[in-house]
Amino acid sequence: MKRRNFLRNLGFTGGIFALPTVMSETSAATFEREDELVVKGKVISEGKGIAGVAVTDGTQVFKTNNKGEYQFTVKENADFVYISSPAGYAFDHTNFIARFFVPVKGKRGTLNHDFVLTKLNTNDQQHNFVVWADTQMISASDCEQLKATTVPDFKKLMQQYPANTLFHGIGCGDLVWDKFEFFKDYKEAIAMTGVPFYNVIGNHDMDLNSRTDDYSAETFKEQFGPTYYSFNRGAIHYVVLDDVFFIGTAKKYIGYLTENQLAWLEKDLQMVAPGTTVVVSLHIPTFTGAPKRNKKEEDFGGTVSNRKKLYSLLAPYKVHILSGHTHFNESWEEGNIMEHNHGTVCGAWWTGPICGDGTPRGYGVYEVNGSDIKWYYKSTEKEINYQLRIYPKGYAKAYPEEMAVNIWNWDAKWTIEWFEDGVSKGAPEQRVAKDPWAIELYEGPSLPQKHKFIEPTLTEHLFFIKPSASAKSIKVKATDRFGKTFEEAIMIS
Repeated sequence: MKRRNFLRNLGFTGGIFALPTVMSETSAATFEREDELVVKGKVISEGKGIAGVAVTDGTQVFKTNNKGEYQFTVKENADFVYISSPAGYAFDHTNFIARFFVPVKGKRGTLNHDFVLTKLNTNDQQHNFVVWADTQMISASDCEQLKATTVPDFKKLMQQYPANTLFHGIGCGDLVWDKFEFFKDYKEAIAMTGVPFYNVIGNHDMDLNSRTDDYSAETFKEQFGPTYYSFNRGAIHYVVLDDVFFIGTAKKYIGYLTENQLAWLEKDLQMVAPGTTVVVSLHIPTFTGAPKRNKKEEDFGGTVSNRKKLYSLLAPYKVHILSGHTHFNESWEEGNIMEHNHGTVCGAWWTGPICGDGTPRGYGVYEVNGSDIKWYYKSTEKEINYQLRIYPKGYAKAYPEEMAVNIWNWDAKWTIEWFEDGVSKGAPEQRVAKDPWAIELYEGPSLPQKHKFIEPTLTEHLFFIKPSASAKSIKVKATDRFGKTFEEAIMIS
C-alpha cells in the first residue's frame, strides 16, 4: 500500500498493459537494483509538461503522464532512450541532424533527462518533406558534387514556396559508400540546407567488420542515433526502420526486419488512431517490379523478405512507404499501401546525370495537407515541371522507326497522350525496355569510366510512339494522378 500511495503522490499512473503511462509497479519494484538503469524526466515546452508523448528504449514504449513525466527501467541491451516527437513542435536537432534521443548504453543507476521542445508558431497540418535517397559518396569529389548541386537545388526549391512553409528531410540510406569519414560531409551538406533531416541506415552505412547484425550499426548510431524510431508532424505519423540485415560477411546483407523492430512498431502503432496516414521510411524497398522485368527470382538483398508481416501491422492505416537502394524510380500501390522507390541523389553513383533507368538524379518532394499527401520528383538543376524526356526517332536503337518517351515518376494513375502536328494520336504504347540514353552512357564493360559495374536497367516508365513519314512535330502530354499536366515537344527534321 505504501508503494501505491507513493506512486499516486508522484502523479504516475500505474499500468501493466500495452503502452503504460510512464511507470508500472513491476518496474518500480526493481528501481533499487544497482545493475540496472532507471531513466526519468519530463517532456516539456515553455516549462510545461506535454502529456501522452511516446518514450521508448527501442523495446518498451511508454506514454508521459499528464504532467509530461516519464520513468522506467531500461532494458539491458538498449542504446538510447528516445521520444516520438509530438505534432505541433519543432524538431530538435544538432546542426539540422534530428536529435530526439539520449544515449544510455552501458549506463547504470539513475539517469535524469528532460526532452525540451519548442512549440511551433505555425500550423504543421500543412508541411513538406523531401527524400534524399543514396547520396552515397565514396570520394571527396562526390562530396563536392553533393554540396555544389543538390544543396543549392533544394534551397532554390524551398524559395518557390511561401516563406513559412515547414520542411523536413529524410536521408533514405546509403548516406555514404562505406567511407565513414564522409559522414562529416553529409552532415555539412544537411547543415547547408537549413532543414532538419531524419536519417535511415543503408547497406553502405554499416560496419562491415561486425560479428553479427547486432553490431553492424555502431558507427551509424554514433553519428545519427537510433536506427528505428518514429515522429509526428501535423496529422502524419512517421516511422523509420532498419531493413538492412548484415549476415556477417563484408557487403553481404538481406532485406529483413528483425523481431525487435516489429515488436516495437506494434507497440508504437498502438498510439496511432486507425485511419491515420503513416509514412514509413526504410532503405531497401519492401517490393519492386524488378524481378518480373528481369524474369528472375527476388534478390534477398533487393527486397524485404518478411514484408508481409510489416504490411499486417500497417493494415489499419493509410500507408506510404519510402525507399531507395535500387538507383531507379518506381512506385506501386495495393490496398492501403503505396511504395515510392526513389531515384537517387547520386544518380548512377555520381557518374552521370541519370540513373540506370533514365531517371534524372534528384529527390522526391512531398506536400502534406492534413492527412493527404501529394508528391513529385525533383530533378537536380532542372525546373519542377521537368517530368519527361522525348528521344528523337531512332535514338532507341532497338526501335529505329519509333520515338521513346521516359516519364520517370509515372504510376498507374497517370494518363499519357501524344500529338502529331497538333493532332491527338491517343496513348503511346507502354513497354518494358532500357532507356536509350542510359544505354549510351552505361552499357558495356568499358562504360562508364568511373564505375564500370554500372549498367542500364529495364523500366516500365518508357513509352513508344511511331510518327508518320510526314510528321513535323511530336508533343507528349502527361497528366499525373493529381491532375497536373506536363508537356514536352520535339521537332522532326
